[in-house]
Amino acid sequence: MVKARTSAAELVVSGHVRINGARETSPGHAVKLGDVLTIALDRTVRVLKVTGFNERRGDAASARVLYEELSEAKRN
Repeated sequence: MVKARTSAAELVVSGHVRINGARETSPGHAVKLGDVLTIALDRTVRVLKVTGFNERRGDAASARVLYEELSEAKRN
């Protein structure tokens, strides 16, 4: 969703991320398989379900297969 870990941490700390409906405030919170993330980005809200993990960091293309987009805007 963002390019850098620091940007992701800023989203969490500023209250723009929910995990399974609960606002998350700790950037180090563990995410589990099946968790639903709600992320407020710019003027959109993305809802994603975690479907897998990589053992190593990868590029954006490899990350896209690790979640399912649940947001209405992306389905249409």
